[in-house]
Amino acid sequence: MKLNKLINDKKKKFNFFYKKFLISTLLKDNLSKAMIYGSMNGGKRIRPFLVSFFSEFTNISNIQSFRLSAAIECLHSYSLIHDDLPSMDNDDYRRGKLSTHKKFNESTAILAGDALHDLAFEIISDKKTHPKPELRIKLINILSKSTGFKGLAGGQSLDLLYENKKINIYKILKMYKMKTSSLFSFSCMAPFILSEKENLEINFAKKYGNLFGLIFQITDDILDEEQNFKLLGKTPGKDKKQGKSTLLLNKNSKDLKLLCTNKIIIFINKNKIFFQKNPLLEKLLYFNINRLN
Repeated sequence: MKLNKLINDKKKKFNFFYKKFLISTLLKDNLSKAMIYGSMNGGKRIRPFLVSFFSEFTNISNIQSFRLSAAIECLHSYSLIHDDLPSMDNDDYRRGKLSTHKKFNESTAILAGDALHDLAFEIISDKKTHPKPELRIKLINILSKSTGFKGLAGGQSLDLLYENKKINIYKILKMYKMKTSSLFSFSCMAPFILSEKENLEINFAKKYGNLFGLIFQITDDILDEEQNFKLLGKTPGKDKKQGKSTLLLNKNSKDLKLLCTNKIIIFINKNKIFFQKNPLLEKLLYFNINRLN
């Protein structure tokens, strides 16, 4: 099966579960409607795909995999809702539709993001995710670090701080790792943690997710500069207009593609034992670069 078809098939299955879960869990009030809107207005669902993909290496059930994915997408959706706010990146559109604060209002969007953030930890802490409390606590600990001041929130803070400033490549790469790679890394690690796999496998998944996230962010930066609204689903060229510090300030798109390719080759050579077991691992890393073609 081709990778794009596999991703789309997994996306449909997850969306069916996720929407049903949100509707059955939330209320019928305005805040709940905003939460569902911010969660279900499109998206590639790459993080749930990674959870599902790495779940196949383990013995966790489909419902456990779906619940992990739901928690991660709650957090991802919260970050996007807040990211679009006027005080952040100030974008009126997300995935071709009005941003949550434009569809509802700014205060509702803030609260919807907050509530989705909390719902993620409600999902993870529930025994339906895993009967062992010590494993759920471990997941919560890692996930909170992935989204807190050392992860997503810290990276977003640097993203805003670095606007209209000359920032070196190493600081930008650190920002990428925090704001983007951290949640991808958790998506890859979580199935291994839930199935109590060895640290060797967990560490590989962590590093794989970090690299995947880095390439994903670099690809997004290039697409933001080169694509139009119809393809992006949001305002194109905003990074440049807002003076965002991206790697494109230091390298052109051709050089960045080469940088990503070299990082993939080095990573595969260091982890041959895992890539020999499943050739799709390599194709997944190149998936991001292929988005540019």
